[in-house]
Amino acid sequence: MTLPTDMKAHNEALIAQFRANGGTAPQGRSLLLLTTTGARTGQPRTTPMMAIRYDDRLLVVASNAGAPKHPDWYRNLVADPRVTVEFEGEAYAARAAVPRGENRDRIFAWVVDRYPFFADHQAKAGRTIPVVLLERTYAA
Repeated sequence: MTLPTDMKAHNEALIAQFRANGGTAPQGRSLLLLTTTGARTGQPRTTPMMAIRYDDRLLVVASNAGAPKHPDWYRNLVADPRVTVEFEGEAYAARAAVPRGENRDRIFAWVVDRYPFFADHQAKAGRTIPVVLLERTYAA
């Protein structure tokens, strides 16, 4: 997978397209927008990412495409787990929960079973890639 050279511009365009289409992702992808609070700035930060349905919740993977560092959005939600999720035309408040240990390993194995490219990300990351469960709290 080739990443865009200007990720910020790419994400801004994807967010605008997602919202303009009523929460429909381009090319039929399963996408959500996750808004966190910046750990240093306190400002809202919205990031488009792959949405994975897990039981009755959504799950996201902090793979950062296999980079050695966690993505900024992950560090933000660790500092403040209150997030906003936009998915399939609906926005709602949620709490981010980060499973640890065997629970994380079981969920990550389930993800890799369905999306094998995450195994490649894990192999090159040199860190344990977190999974994040998004627990709905109320309508945004």
